[in-house]
Amino acid sequence: MTHIVAISPLGRALAETLVRQLPNAAIAPQLDAHVWQTSRAIVFVGAMGICVRQIAPLATDKHTDPAVVCTDATGRWVVSVLSGHVGGANQLAERVAAITGGEAVITTQSDRTGLWPLDTLATTYGWGEDLSGATMNQIIAAFVAGRPTALLLEVRDRGTDEMERTAPPHVRTVHAAADVPANAEIIIEVSPRRRAWGVPTLSFRPRVLHMGFGCRRQCPPQGIAAHIEEQIAAAGFAPQSIASIATIELKRNEPLLPALQAQWPWADTYIYKESALADMPVPNPSAKAQAVAGVPGVAEGAALLSAAGGPMVIEKQKGCLAEGGHFTFALAHDAAALRGGHIEIVGAGPGDPELISLRGMRMLQRADLVLYAGSLVPIEITRHATRKGVVVRSSADMNLDEQFALMKSHYDRGHFVVRLHTGDPCIYGAIQEQMAYMDAHHMRYHITPGISSFQAAAAALRSQFTIPERVQTIILTRGEGRTPMPEREQLHKLAQSRSTMCIFLSAAIVERVQEELLAAYPPETPVAACYKLTWPEERIYRGQLRNLASIVRDNRLTLTTLLVVGDAIDNRSGLSRLYADEFSHLFRP
Repeated sequence: MTHIVAISPLGRALAETLVRQLPNAAIAPQLDAHVWQTSRAIVFVGAMGICVRQIAPLATDKHTDPAVVCTDATGRWVVSVLSGHVGGANQLAERVAAITGGEAVITTQSDRTGLWPLDTLATTYGWGEDLSGATMNQIIAAFVAGRPTALLLEVRDRGTDEMERTAPPHVRTVHAAADVPANAEIIIEVSPRRRAWGVPTLSFRPRVLHMGFGCRRQCPPQGIAAHIEEQIAAAGFAPQSIASIATIELKRNEPLLPALQAQWPWADTYIYKESALADMPVPNPSAKAQAVAGVPGVAEGAALLSAAGGPMVIEKQKGCLAEGGHFTFALAHDAAALRGGHIEIVGAGPGDPELISLRGMRMLQRADLVLYAGSLVPIEITRHATRKGVVVRSSADMNLDEQFALMKSHYDRGHFVVRLHTGDPCIYGAIQEQMAYMDAHHMRYHITPGISSFQAAAAALRSQFTIPERVQTIILTRGEGRTPMPEREQLHKLAQSRSTMCIFLSAAIVERVQEELLAAYPPETPVAACYKLTWPEERIYRGQLRNLASIVRDNRLTLTTLLVVGDAIDNRSGLSRLYADEFSHLFRP
């Protein structure tokens, strides 16, 4: 709960605005012990001196105190007062300032200097956390002071990508323990492995270890969870990095399962059908498991399946702490979090370099190789690839085998590869055969979506492609040229719906397209031929369906033309019910 406390009539007016804009917020008549204890955050509307005097007797610990923000009654200055990082007061100050049109005043040094807020990273990215050799405040002080810092990133996830991208000059980033510089006065690591560094160390523990277990029927659970944790630590891994606990259906009701869940309460639980593990190859197959459950191994099989085939880091360990208490466990590393080669398939958008997504731009900034569709993607977009030594190549003169060979050569060297496609790569992007190759070679990849040209067309035409009570469907399709269309998707059949239709890759067969559309759409239906949307050469021609072919031919429009047909073009009639009085705000954008 966020409480808004106001001490003047002018302040109460601002409080009314804030309570409508902030989630789970309420106005409190005063700032007392009850409000303090029941608040996640407090916004005090009034003088800073009064605010400080009221919270001073109540504040005890930044890890438990609510975030406190103070704003003057006009909302001009919004000050983060207490628990700026851990409690989120800094973010709340920025949110309140955005509501009031004021300015957030944030005084924490790391924020003012653009450094990482070390005390909140674990919460932000879902990591565990260990400290050695110093307190958190001591490490933060040395880090902010610019002391030589080593950043060891042994996994790859959203958090490590962001840290690597934003590392300040006094931080040296490495991916292997052997590369940590000897002169480092602080070590910040994101790793599931435990080490003694001999210098102040902040260790973030990513949830990347998947534990599988098996046990004898009605195995007494006492002491087993603690024993497994000791074994994991003795093997050099941090139990805080456990991401999941897994076993088979036959063991669902064993008393050992809730004991393990209590030991690592943050971990997910996976219960697999025996059939899911029946063909799972394991390092140490068990004849007993095969006879009883029909699987080659319970602990190793469950761990490997949970880790999506990632490597086994602790093979099957057997234990027995009491009579009849035999159990096994194994540990595997999540495949998706392994460092090494990676391919990011990125949608570049329709052409304008400013229409690539922020994520797409960041992927380019990280790339060691950019392979872009040179005939369709403007080279200006590749200017975002700024990493030292990055290779930027056009695929226009390369066949698929040559493209794959180039990407794999970089992938095998542990490089970050960006395959840059026009628009959104999942819409006529020809990525299916590339993904099939990557799957066959067990290569890791991910897709970053992009803005499609059909969305750019709607914007350029200043048209909403859906009309209340008239058109509620958008069809993305193409005409039948060298690539055959399924019988059920022939244009004249799709046209029966008279939806807004966006037709790709069909300028060369526009006569046939027009003929099929006229089987259902009236001749006067609005059409638009959109050439090179968002490029400097963009041209858009409007008309009626009866003239579509002549529009395309007369203006010599080519393959990079999107054809749009439907009553939604330039439509201004029809009223949505979205803002009707009887609709609650839940349905409103």
